Amino acid sequence: MHDDDAIDEPDLALLHALQIAPRVSWAEAARVLGSNPATLAARWNRLRERGLAWVTAYPGGSYRHVTLALVEVDCLPGARKSVVEAVCRDPRAVTVEESTRGRDLLLTVITPDLAALTAFVLDDLEALPGVERQRTYVATAVHRHGTHWRLDALDPAQVSALEAERARSTPADRTTPPARAWPLIAALAVDGRRTAADLARSTGRNTATVRRQLARLVASDLLSFRCELAAEVSGWAVSSTWTAHVEPADHERTIAALATLPELRMCLSMTGDANIAMTVWTRSLHDMLRIEHLFGERLPWMRLRDNAVNLRTPKRMGWMLDERGRATGEVVVPTALAAR
Repeated sequence: MHDDDAIDEPDLALLHALQIAPRVSWAEAARVLGSNPATLAARWNRLRERGLAWVTAYPGGSYRHVTLALVEVDCLPGARKSVVEAVCRDPRAVTVEESTRGRDLLLTVITPDLAALTAFVLDDLEALPGVERQRTYVATAVHRHGTHWRLDALDPAQVSALEAERARSTPADRTTPPARAWPLIAALAVDGRRTAADLARSTGRNTATVRRQLARLVASDLLSFRCELAAEVSGWAVSSTWTAHVEPADHERTIAALATLPELRMCLSMTGDANIAMTVWTRSLHDMLRIEHLFGERLPWMRLRDNAVNLRTPKRMGWMLDERGRATGEVVVPTALAAR
């Protein structure tokens, strides 16, 4: 990392704050962090311009309004690059990871419903030149996702203050989304911190109208807001995906135990014999053995089925990344909510 890209402790504190409350105002963030709004805004602009961090919105919330699946893809010899380019352009494949062990690619796919997922995997993906075969695991529940993963840069009082701020800005009572919400959703995918005034300018709508629509959209349970980091910023440079089987009677205690793991990035319940999927971020490959031992000690009833390192992530939740995991500035907006 070049000197002008160096990350210091105040940067990490700011990023941790935005992980907790991605849309917190600079004034409120400055109060909690003991800084000033202009300084925080300048720090954020530097991180964002260099592709080291970004805030996005994507189809999520409770995931009751969309269908999510993990799709393993095997490519024909020499075809991986062209397949990666094609699936990265597809807004349904929101995350694309190049993997080790038994598969070439792992796709996170979000569609409006099961019929749309079926069309993607059985029609479009199988017809894609270079694809040899695919295996699809449909999520039946999303227990943890990237919005829950945290740096460890703030003290407990700061964390509590930011969690309270996030709760104040997110109504407890869910509302129906506003009509014609898609332009707002698409704009927030590109910059999840856009204000009502910013959104009004980009969509050509009245600011007061957008302010009301934005409040309803945030409260509608359609979107998740996430502060994403390049791997070199987080320090947790190794991503791996694990699948496992648990009996129905052990499912609840398994999910509760996994939620205590700081390295846990994603956890799904899925269809099939391998009915749990997890993505874990660790600082080194050696830590993966520690995680495996931890699973054996604390969850002896869980049977691991597979474990693969994600070698490269060219796309994460719609954002195109370079070989170092930095945002390139190109966003392929996920379209699962395009009909809104």
